[in-house]
Amino acid sequence: MPFAGGMTAYPGGGVDPRDGDTDVAWAGPSPAEWAAAFGCDERTARELVCAAVRETFEEAGVLLAGPAGGPDGSAVVPDVSGDDWEEQRQALLTRELSLAELLAGRGLALRSDLLRPFAHWITPPAEPRRYDTKFFAAALPVGQEARHVSGEADEASWLTPAGALAEMAAGTRPMLPPTIHTLGQLRPFPDVTAVLAGSPPEPLHPISPTFADEPDGRWAVLPDGTRIRLVVPLPS
Repeated sequence: MPFAGGMTAYPGGGVDPRDGDTDVAWAGPSPAEWAAAFGCDERTARELVCAAVRETFEEAGVLLAGPAGGPDGSAVVPDVSGDDWEEQRQALLTRELSLAELLAGRGLALRSDLLRPFAHWITPPAEPRRYDTKFFAAALPVGQEARHVSGEADEASWLTPAGALAEMAAGTRPMLPPTIHTLGQLRPFPDVTAVLAGSPPEPLHPISPTFADEPDGRWAVLPDGTRIRLVVPLPS
C-alpha cells in the first residue's frame, strides 16, 4: 500500500520460503514445468505457485485446491467460506500457518492446472521500492465465489478488461503500468478458457520499464517501445 496506494491492482504478495520445505500434493503442471516457464529452479517455482494460490485465498477467499489422490485430479474444494476455513485464512495472513501446511493438514492437492504463467515484471532501478513479480492467470473453481476479505483494499470487484481500461482512461481508476499492460493483453480473449489456452500471450521475459517525462505527462516505456501514461490517483 505505501508503494501503490489508491491504485487498482490484482491480488498478490510475496513468497513464503516454508512452502519449499514441505512436500505439497500437486495436480497439474509440475514444479519442474513451472521452473522452465519462469526460468528458475524447482524450489523457487514451487514457492511462486504456492504464493499465487495462498494470496488468492488470503485476499479473495478463493482456494485453487482439491482432494489429494482423486481419480482424475480435477476435483476442487467446493466451498471455503466456513468458520474453520476463515480461521486458517487468518493464520495464513499472520504467517502462523504456511499454505503447504494447510493443504497437507486437509489432505488437499494444489491445483496448478487452474493457473498459467502470464507475465514477469521487474520494478525499474529508479524506484526506491523494487519488486521482481510473476503474474498468473487463474480460473475460478466451480462452486467458489470471490469475496472481499483481504482488509487491504477499499473495494473489491470483478471487471472485464475492457471495462477496467475504460475507467482508467477516464481517470476514475488509476493503475500502475503492469496492470494496464496485462489488461490490454487479456482484452482480446473471449473467455477464461481462451486466456488459459493462450497464456502466456507472448514469450515470457522480464519487463522492466523506463520513464520518460514529456510535455503531456510522465510515461512508462516498455522494452518493445510500448508507452503507458502514468496516472496519479485523484485526491479523495
